[in-house]
Amino acid sequence: MTLHLPEGPFRAWLFDMDGTIADSMPLHYLAWKQALAEYGCNDFPEDLFYAWGGWPVTRIIATLNERHALSMPVEEVAHRKENLYYELLPQLTAVPEVLEQIEEAHQRIPFAVVSGSTRDSVTASLRALHLKDKFDVLVCAGDYTHSKPDPEPFLLAAKKLNVPPESCLVFEDTQMGIQAATAAGMKSVRILQPWERKQTQPVG
Repeated sequence: MTLHLPEGPFRAWLFDMDGTIADSMPLHYLAWKQALAEYGCNDFPEDLFYAWGGWPVTRIIATLNERHALSMPVEEVAHRKENLYYELLPQLTAVPEVLEQIEEAHQRIPFAVVSGSTRDSVTASLRALHLKDKFDVLVCAGDYTHSKPDPEPFLLAAKKLNVPPESCLVFEDTQMGIQAATAAGMKSVRILQPWERKQTQPVG
């Protein structure tokens, strides 16, 4: 499936990481389920995981603590979840239609990753996909104060690339990310979620 990009011209492309460049959301969910179960939380349904797509890891854990009257150690669970994800990285693949765009436009236009994941997680995913050298800027959890749907992460990436926000095109798989891009004054392309891509595949 080929992506249809809005009319430009654009001077920079900003990509979310998980679910946009990397088809990593199913792997992240496996890591979440195991990490949370180890700390006594067995109630994190898949639809809620996708609804919270783009949230920082620590925010997810803190919110689950509040919802279920738990006291999971936030940083400890976050660290465990990240390590479990790293163990799954050999299974990681790129989202084909996004990879196609990256390969075609590399060295013609600057790229940034704008993610709610940690820098270590983003870097590990890019290296697993052999894409690390294609990105000029990484904006990750800890680099900004307000996460998506606030526009701050995308505005920070535009500033680091020295490109006006209105000249940036955003690739995102979550509604929260699309809202952040719109609030930043940027046009966007929505990447289908894994189950949506399966539904659009031709039969036979």
